[in-house]
Amino acid sequence: MAKDAINTRHYDVIVAPHITEKSTLASENDAVVFKVANDATKPEIKAAVEAIYGKKVLSVNTLNQKGKTKRWKGKPYRRSDFKKAVVRLAEGQSIDVTSGI
Repeated sequence: MAKDAINTRHYDVIVAPHITEKSTLASENDAVVFKVANDATKPEIKAAVEAIYGKKVLSVNTLNQKGKTKRWKGKPYRRSDFKKAVVRLAEGQSIDVTSGI
C-alpha cells in the first residue's frame, strides 16, 4: 500500500477536531488538537493526518482525558473518557478544522 493512500482506518483514528480556547491558541503555533480513537498510536495518528489533510506532521503528543463526574436531576453520572492528540505541523502549515474534509 502506498504511504499517502487513504484507507478507512485513517477515518477511524481521527474522530473529531477538539475545539477549545486552548486548542485555538495552539493553532497559532502550527498545532491542531484532535479527539482520536482510544487505541490509536502516535504513528497511526501521524499517518492519518498526513493522508487525510496532506500536511507534514512534525510530532504527535497524546493524552487520555478522564471523564468528569457530573450530576443531572440530582443523580450522578460520568462522562466518557477520551483520547486527545496534539499534532504539530511543519512551519507555516495549518488545518482549517471548521470546514469539512
